[in-house]
Amino acid sequence: MVRTIWSYVLAVLSGVGLMVSIFTPQPAEASCGSVSCFVVIGSQQQVPMKGLLTVNAIYNWTPMEAPSGDGGRIPFANQGARTLTLANLNVNRIETTTRTATLDLNYGLTDRLGIQVSIPYKHVESNAQIGGLVPVPYGEGGLGDIRASLKYNVLPTLRSMLVLGVGADFPTGSYGRFAQGTTLAESTLQIGRGNFGIVPMMYQTYELIPHRVNQFASVSYRHTFKNSDGYKFGDDVNASLGLNVIPLEQTPWLVLTQQFNFRYMQNDAMDASLFQFNPGGPPILLDPAIKFRAIPTTGSTYVAYSPGVMFNVMNFASFYFIAQIPIYRDFNGNLEQQISYIFGMTKSFQLFGGAS
Repeated sequence: MVRTIWSYVLAVLSGVGLMVSIFTPQPAEASCGSVSCFVVIGSQQQVPMKGLLTVNAIYNWTPMEAPSGDGGRIPFANQGARTLTLANLNVNRIETTTRTATLDLNYGLTDRLGIQVSIPYKHVESNAQIGGLVPVPYGEGGLGDIRASLKYNVLPTLRSMLVLGVGADFPTGSYGRFAQGTTLAESTLQIGRGNFGIVPMMYQTYELIPHRVNQFASVSYRHTFKNSDGYKFGDDVNASLGLNVIPLEQTPWLVLTQQFNFRYMQNDAMDASLFQFNPGGPPILLDPAIKFRAIPTTGSTYVAYSPGVMFNVMNFASFYFIAQIPIYRDFNGNLEQQISYIFGMTKSFQLFGGAS
């Protein structure tokens, strides 16, 4: 997550004559970036039976805020001009909200081999209060990066499942959005990442008590290649462990889910000249040719507890609501993920090639 709020600060300061044309910042603050709800739904990770299409419609609401007293340690990052400017400014408030609606399609090619396609629509809103200046909010929305995955159930039994898979992120999301005028919005505020990604994954589940208590675990790794602006989003590792419980035999339509989620993200990096912010004058050039410099306030470690409830409505569809509550957060002084929410629906359809 690059620290876009500082790009916004520079835009404001340039308006009052404190910046020069060598650096043209974008007026927005650090976005949620790739940090979002990453809970396990189950019907997303499994391999459906042959000919069965499982559809998930998912809505994620992910707010982020800068921790109190830490809003001034974010550098300016401008991938369009390829400049990184170190700064320490005083900001009252920084916040970003990412809303993502995802259509997830999971189809069984055989009883053990499946294909999954996830199509996200993202909307990013960000705002900041800098002293007594009037804030300039930023908002953009559009189709995000589509992910296609191939999965194989290597250990199918009546009570267990072990699924291995690999996915590819396609750069279908826009990476050319502008924050103000002809100035590109900072990378983490863009709808897409600007290049392909590779995502190996594993999912495991076991019925501890048949038809009552189900244990599950999930691990994935994402690598995104450096894009045309010389910007690379940091690799991240996701891991989840949890239980699904049917509390009463009389209520098989009600499932309680409890899970713990872990995410580790490396620092983002970019090809950029390095500057030092100079109040009242032009930025001071420190190094004219930096290749693949880590952005110091990117990267994070995040642990969350995610309780939820799922309802099977008259065998027509399943509906679920899950909250993701932070337990531990280390975001290197950048925006921290707050309590996030997931709403969703699962519906299955028997298509050609399946059992009658």
